[in-house]
Amino acid sequence: MMIDDSLLDKVTAQAKASERLRMNYNLHDSLEAKAQRLLNALEPGTVLPVHRHRQTAETYIVLRGSIRVVFYNDKKLPTGEFLVSPKEGKYGIHIPAGQFHTLEVLESGTVIFEVKDGPYAPLQPEDML
Repeated sequence: MMIDDSLLDKVTAQAKASERLRMNYNLHDSLEAKAQRLLNALEPGTVLPVHRHRQTAETYIVLRGSIRVVFYNDKKLPTGEFLVSPKEGKYGIHIPAGQFHTLEVLESGTVIFEVKDGPYAPLQPEDML
């Protein structure tokens, strides 16, 4: 499979049409896969709650557009803010396991490549701030 403008445009169109203003395009074979690899098309206004993944680190690579990633401590206080934008020469961010975080989408048409260890594990209440 080629990851090209045509695929990014397709997933972006689905994100724009989605109530959540985002759409995943999974590259892994199943939710049980040891590596969860996906494209995530994100539009400004999408809401990603502050959360953490206790058992796995997570990496975002921005293919187009830009995002602001914010880290938090367990007292709900921001501890770091990072602009991720290929136009600025800042292509991705690695989020350590257990780090509370969220992101803000800064440009329409933003698509990230996201990787974390599998299998897929739904967030638990204690993993949300």
